[in-house]
Amino acid sequence: MKFVVCVKQTPSTTAVLKVNNGVVSWDDPGGKPNVVNPWDEYAVEEAIRMQEKYGGSTVALSIGDESSQEALKTCLAMGCQEAVLVSDPAFAGSDTLGTARVLAAALGRIDEAQVAFFGKQAIDGDTGQTPVQVAVKLGWTPLTFVSAITAFDPAGGSITVERLVDGGKETVTAKLPVVISVVKEINEPRYPSFMGIRKASRATIPTWTAGDVPVAGPAGQAASNVDWSNVYPLPPRDSEVEMMEGDSIEAQVATLVDRLFEEKVI
Repeated sequence: MKFVVCVKQTPSTTAVLKVNNGVVSWDDPGGKPNVVNPWDEYAVEEAIRMQEKYGGSTVALSIGDESSQEALKTCLAMGCQEAVLVSDPAFAGSDTLGTARVLAAALGRIDEAQVAFFGKQAIDGDTGQTPVQVAVKLGWTPLTFVSAITAFDPAGGSITVERLVDGGKETVTAKLPVVISVVKEINEPRYPSFMGIRKASRATIPTWTAGDVPVAGPAGQAASNVDWSNVYPLPPRDSEVEMMEGDSIEAQVATLVDRLFEEKVI
């Protein structure tokens, strides 16, 4: 059995985003502007834990350009046994549905794949749609917002999970294969070991192109229903600071309350 974890390379949470003439760029003071999507780290950790407990192997899968190999090498350094990059200009600019079609086609090529892990969303798009769309394209059961895997029966082909829902949790049992999107409550991601980093740095990650991945349906910019033709920075907010004067805290508070009444805030 193979546990596949789908990851995305995203801008670092410390990166400073800029928009110039409709072009988005970012700089990171730490010198690492691109990272594994933070939500996906929990998915990677859970896939590795499943492999350690039940056997089989873990495969990290990503769509992107050649720079996305760095994200996949991070997955290898954490403990994934294999990694695959799907990269082709024909897939560039895909919306979530196009991305789901490509990921579903790639997952279909991985023999013995029974569980596909995702983070609950990516920090750049923040839609959270891709895991469910992949499940629909594959005909697998989607299990979203999973906070714990409580039982797994490879021989019987079933899995039981806890899901976060409004107002609490629910327990769900499903037949394999499944697509699971996880939340941060599920685990604490490990740090890559020094030996893992060294091994990952020497790894050769295979790249699948459009010719290797027969996608059922359109993908790429031409098929995208998302329009990024007008990207612009938010206008700066005008603000001013007024210090409340007074001989005591009580006097300052009274002055503040009077000003709030004048401004019709209260």
